[in-house]
Amino acid sequence: MRAYERLLNYVVVHTTSDPNSVTHPTTLRQFDLARMLVEEMKELGIEDARMDEKCYVYGTLPATEGMAQVKALGLIAHVDTADDASGEHVKPVIRANYDGEDIVLEGTGEVMTVKQFPFLAKLKGQTLITTDGTTLLGADNKAGIAEILTAVERIQTEGLPHGKLCIGFTPDEEVGQGADFFDIKGFGADYAYTVDGGDVGEIEYENFNAASAVVTFHGRSVHPGAAKNTMLNAQNVAMEFHMALPKFERPEHTEGREGFYHLTDMTGDVTTAKLQYIIRDHDEAKFQSKKEIMLHTAACLNEQYGAGVVEVVLKDSYANMIEQIKPHFHLIEFAREAVKKAGLVPVECPIRGGTDGARLSYEGLPCPNLGTGGFNYHGPYECITAEKMDQSVEVLLNIIELFTK
Repeated sequence: MRAYERLLNYVVVHTTSDPNSVTHPTTLRQFDLARMLVEEMKELGIEDARMDEKCYVYGTLPATEGMAQVKALGLIAHVDTADDASGEHVKPVIRANYDGEDIVLEGTGEVMTVKQFPFLAKLKGQTLITTDGTTLLGADNKAGIAEILTAVERIQTEGLPHGKLCIGFTPDEEVGQGADFFDIKGFGADYAYTVDGGDVGEIEYENFNAASAVVTFHGRSVHPGAAKNTMLNAQNVAMEFHMALPKFERPEHTEGREGFYHLTDMTGDVTTAKLQYIIRDHDEAKFQSKKEIMLHTAACLNEQYGAGVVEVVLKDSYANMIEQIKPHFHLIEFAREAVKKAGLVPVECPIRGGTDGARLSYEGLPCPNLGTGGFNYHGPYECITAEKMDQSVEVLLNIIELFTK
């Protein structure tokens, strides 16, 4: 079975995680795909395939004869999809021998233009898989799952030699909780790669330092007809706070290694208002500075309006994995060689986000990321090609071979 055929089986399973849930996993529907994967893994000869009560799936292929000394390699992907667009009732559309022109999404009539998405022209002649425009596709990260298990199938059917291979599929990666309950010791790998997003050939070992901020504003509500010198509108203070942050350090003005403040949610009335942010930067010093600026802004407003009017709660989410990867840089060298062997040019770029691998790296499992071949994740314009998925499988097989040597 080709990887894209597996992907088509997976995307119709609704697995969207919920950032507002306090359960683990955040949605029970993620178990539906996890159970499917356990059964499929057993059919592929992964005899110890299993799922725990938190929806983590694990399995192992023991080393082949003469390969017991090879370091154990892990391959990891996640089962959940993002809530930026609906992940339910997904209707993938297969466009064989794609002509490289604008695409009309059948479910909505919206058009994916080559002008808006220039990469489309480079996909001419390939088997392009899109949504119908009513949902996301779910290739992030079901493509990674499909590619990992297709590589396992190739190993088994072709009798390819390998060291111990550890397979892991996590829930809740899209809400930043994918590594929360990952059993590194039970997983059994010395090193690992996440196979999660980006074009095939991309190798990622830098990611944002990340934090969240919840800023609460306390006002005084009185009748507006008698409000002079008495009312304090929490919403107005919230707007002052937001406008005091650097305007051009928002996501829409940044790229590459440039960090940002991103206002994700705002609620409130005269008495109480709340702003929620995510803070990102690749540079540790700049990251810390961003948090300090938020605290300083709050302090200035409290000095103006009174102690306790503005409260800031900062919470670190994950850190840049590069410092944990540097001592194990052979992982990047292997990935480069594997990509070249698959006939591609390696592309090394910082992740403008995070992966399970970032946290796992800090918890003792060095874990850079490999691209899957997809584009436009988290929305109705998401797409991927069958050929790029095939290439991703080749990259994985090449890495496994390099580990044996």
